[in-house]
Amino acid sequence: MTRVKICGLKTPEALDSALAAGAAFVGAVPFPKSPRHIGPLEAATLYARARGRIQMVSLLVDPDDALVTEIALILKPDLIQLHGHESPERVAEVRQLSGAGIIKALPVSTPDDLTAAVAYTPVVDYLMFDARPPAGSALPGGVGARFDWTLLQGRPFDRPWFLAGGLTPDNVGEAIRLTGAPLVDVSSGVETEPGVKDAGLIAAFMAAVDAAAPKP
Repeated sequence: MTRVKICGLKTPEALDSALAAGAAFVGAVPFPKSPRHIGPLEAATLYARARGRIQMVSLLVDPDDALVTEIALILKPDLIQLHGHESPERVAEVRQLSGAGIIKALPVSTPDDLTAAVAYTPVVDYLMFDARPPAGSALPGGVGARFDWTLLQGRPFDRPWFLAGGLTPDNVGEAIRLTGAPLVDVSSGVETEPGVKDAGLIAAFMAAVDAAAPKP
């Protein structure tokens, strides 16, 4: 069965909805340019209710050592999702500095973008394939864009991987059937407006993922 990560949660109600719906991962976004931004101290307080019950992820974008250390000490995430231009060498440094597992997000628009994943497999726990954001966007993801999912058909990877980018309750079933994605990531697709999660949309997304699972 495909497992789900719900990213950009910043209220108790949204977090509780993700927990109740059966998400496997929840994500905090301490990134001031994002409408889903939450500071490390606020995130630590909020996500304490989920610790030990679910995998906690902190999304970072080209973080410096000071921010990585702050997140590791205050938020203590299970995983750090690197969503910037981090090289494999920088990913390894973040892993060592934080002590957290790593998800590396890679923007995809052509088959060559998938080939780039090979260099990251020795230093990550998970890969994430996300739509390349529109030109000029200040955000690395969470903009509701999607890419050609057929690019992933029949492509093997040496790490578990997330499909992200433009997923909604209406299309996630098709996305899973086309790609065989073992994991999916959603943020804007379960919001009523940027940064505002909706319990009904979260439940509908999870139901669509469940319905896409192969039946015995």
